[in-house]
Amino acid sequence: MLAAEQARATPPVLKDRPYNDLKPRPTHFPATAKAMISLFQHGGPSHMDLTDPKPELSKRSGTDYPGDIHFSFVNQASKKLLGTPFKFSHHGQCGMELSELLPHTGSIADDICLIRSMHTGANGHEVSIRYFHGGIPGILGRPTLGSWMAYALGSETQDLPAYMVLTDPGGHPVDGVTNWSNGFMPAMFQGTVLRPKEPRIFNLQPPPALAGASQRQNLDLLQSLNQRHLQSHPGESELEARIASYELAARMQLAATDALDISKESAATLAMYGIDQPDTREYGTRCLLARRLVERGVRFVQLFHAGQPWDNHSALKPGLTSICKKTDQPVAALVKDLKQRGLLDSTLVHWGGEIGRLPVTQEHGSPEQAGRDHNGQGFSIWLAGGGIRGGTVYGATDEFGHKAVENVVTPNDFQATIMHLFGLHWDKVFYPYNNQKQIITAQRAARVVQEIVT
Repeated sequence: MLAAEQARATPPVLKDRPYNDLKPRPTHFPATAKAMISLFQHGGPSHMDLTDPKPELSKRSGTDYPGDIHFSFVNQASKKLLGTPFKFSHHGQCGMELSELLPHTGSIADDICLIRSMHTGANGHEVSIRYFHGGIPGILGRPTLGSWMAYALGSETQDLPAYMVLTDPGGHPVDGVTNWSNGFMPAMFQGTVLRPKEPRIFNLQPPPALAGASQRQNLDLLQSLNQRHLQSHPGESELEARIASYELAARMQLAATDALDISKESAATLAMYGIDQPDTREYGTRCLLARRLVERGVRFVQLFHAGQPWDNHSALKPGLTSICKKTDQPVAALVKDLKQRGLLDSTLVHWGGEIGRLPVTQEHGSPEQAGRDHNGQGFSIWLAGGGIRGGTVYGATDEFGHKAVENVVTPNDFQATIMHLFGLHWDKVFYPYNNQKQIITAQRAARVVQEIVT
């Protein structure tokens, strides 16, 4: 405990060398958020069908879009406007308008801040994913947001990784492990992946013959040898990180087993997440695990889908209906559960993808097969908890939903705002690399979106 308190008193960034451990660290100023859960929706959710109603688009559906559009799939391009097939209604005391596909999200409308003016300026998946995660459009090799959080603040627990990733049973998302890369930082700041099925962590428990006192003796000997080796190689960050990871692995045997065991959750809680229903069971389980992880001090948790299920180039109506049926209830349950446990005030929840969709149809013959192409010029995400002003809508796209035109927010603004909620000046947390003081936005312009902060 004394060691942890001493670590908290250490300046946020050391002058002589970067951090190379996960001990808790102080903030620049009082924080509202202590942990974050990012529900990343790969593929680009269609905002004009889910979160950003456009009456003019529906009114002029079937006519040509009057402006210029950049298409990703030119051979299927069309300038014919496509109105949404879904109805919108008002939710909560704030009156937030959401699609009929998101009834459960509607039930938490007063807790979320819906940003309708996100802008990446690029229509591609990977380029925008890397912008959101790493700070520069399309560039590989940079630490992701979770890595920056773990580096800047350490962890509230020394028995679990600071940054954990919950992947989909169907496989990795588009851009694979790049989504949780530590980039140029030591490996301890990379996201630790929990497998989507049991056992969620391989080799967590030792063989029976090595358990108990025998294992403890082996670990003590290994630690002694490692420390002796480290003394002869002072300042070797990768060696320090490897030793720390071995020690963390040993402590995880009890902590991780407890965190991943949902059998003690009440029937009401399991039902709230939809774990009793086939459509919502898998995603609901991961959302519940995310709550259990932050409850135990994990700093940053991310949930990903296999591939990019929101990439509705064709069959828009059945495709959106299917993915919303899988995710809407668990997502809302997570926010409700955090709130009823007193954790929402200190836990930031993020929902959103890397891009949105175009207001025109991507033709595939019959109307039932029509979809929407990529759109990074304007789309929606939402945030809840952790110092975010709930029950608010921020920014706007044009009358067709194509471009962000009011209070534009970039991924760099998003990153700067998150750092602010965690009590950090985004431009003062740096990591020395390539003879530069690297920061989360990679020296790109950014602003804290103060209007959405309490």
